[in-house]
Amino acid sequence: MSWIKASCTLNFEIQPSTPLILMLRPRSSERQWIGRESYIMNPSVPVLEYTDLFGNLCQRLMTPSGDFSINTTVEVLVNDYLDTSTGADFVEIQHLPESVLPYLLPSRYCESDRMANQALEIVGGARPGYDQVARIEEWIMNQVRYVPGSSNVPISATEVSARGEGVCRDLAHLGIALCRSISMPARLVVGYLYGLEPMDMHAWYEVFVGGQWYTFDPTQRQAVGRRITIAFGRDAADVSVFHQFGTGILSSMDVQVELMSGPPEAV
Repeated sequence: MSWIKASCTLNFEIQPSTPLILMLRPRSSERQWIGRESYIMNPSVPVLEYTDLFGNLCQRLMTPSGDFSINTTVEVLVNDYLDTSTGADFVEIQHLPESVLPYLLPSRYCESDRMANQALEIVGGARPGYDQVARIEEWIMNQVRYVPGSSNVPISATEVSARGEGVCRDLAHLGIALCRSISMPARLVVGYLYGLEPMDMHAWYEVFVGGQWYTFDPTQRQAVGRRITIAFGRDAADVSVFHQFGTGILSSMDVQVELMSGPPEAV
């Protein structure tokens, strides 16, 4: 395991004062442990934190009028490699935990009800479960180009398939829709990935097979770990790092991820 330090700075130009909902704080889990965290706003304003329907930490505030910046920094202990489980079984729907059932359904950017025939053609004779998901991931890698910056707004899985290219979020939408179309729960994850080029917030997806969630990322040829999960949901509509209401604009966003030499020093 490794300690990773990640930071995100958002700079806004706000006119007039407007509500803002943020999703920038990761939570400790069985896959990651938050060792140290800072959250700085300039100018400082009151913040109300709550947990959304998916268990993500959200921050709700009213921005001041004018320039407004947010800087978050987090130091996290994470796994160096992703868990894999070739041959992990497909879980029949009647045996799925209730908490994963929402991730079976079509959603705004993942039209799984339109993709079953394509998914069945892709998986061919693969064993139901993990091996089918791996086949889908491999197909996306080979058929859809990962092009950072190629789309500024989320596009749906069917649009990604038709275009043949997209950003990380778009490729994840396609993987999610294909998996759901053959009755495997899948969810979108947003967070940080050490070594990502070019550096930015990153998106991938998880699929529930063999009784647990496994990570898949068609933008990376190797099953690389060193990821910090910030939030997960049905698709991009659920996991935006900020929801802005009003006429203000995001003038810049800077993301940095670095490998630490050891755990955070005691304060």
